[in-house]
Amino acid sequence: MSIARICSRAACHSPAVSTLTYVYADSTCVIGPLATYAEPHCYDLCADHADRLTAPNGWEVIRLAPDPAAAGPSTDDLEALANAVREAARPLPRREPGADIPGAPVEVTRRGHLRMLRDPDGN
Repeated sequence: MSIARICSRAACHSPAVSTLTYVYADSTCVIGPLATYAEPHCYDLCADHADRLTAPNGWEVIRLAPDPAAAGPSTDDLEALANAVREAARPLPRREPGADIPGAPVEVTRRGHLRMLRDPDGN
C-alpha cells in the first residue's frame, strides 16, 4: 500500500507533485518531478506552491519539466517485476539438516515436531 505524499508547506494538505532541492554551494533551487522517495533535505510541493516558488535575492530557480514518457512504468520495470514474482514463487530446494555432513542421519518423514531419521550406515 502506497501512502500519497502531501505538500511540505505548512497547513497545505494538497498532494505533492514536485520535489524542491536546494544546492547551497551554487545558490540554486531546483524544482523537478516528485522524487521516488521522500528525502530528508528535500521538500515535496503541490502544483500551486511549486508554480509560485520564488528564491532569495541572488539565487537561481531551475525548473525541470517532467518527461511525460517516463511518468508510467516502462517495459523494463514491468519485466523486472515479472521476473521478481517468478523468482519469489519458485520453491526453494529442500535441504536436509546435516546433508553436507557424510554419515549424518537423513530425515525420512516428519509428523508435527517428531522426525523419523534413516541411519546412513544402514544399521
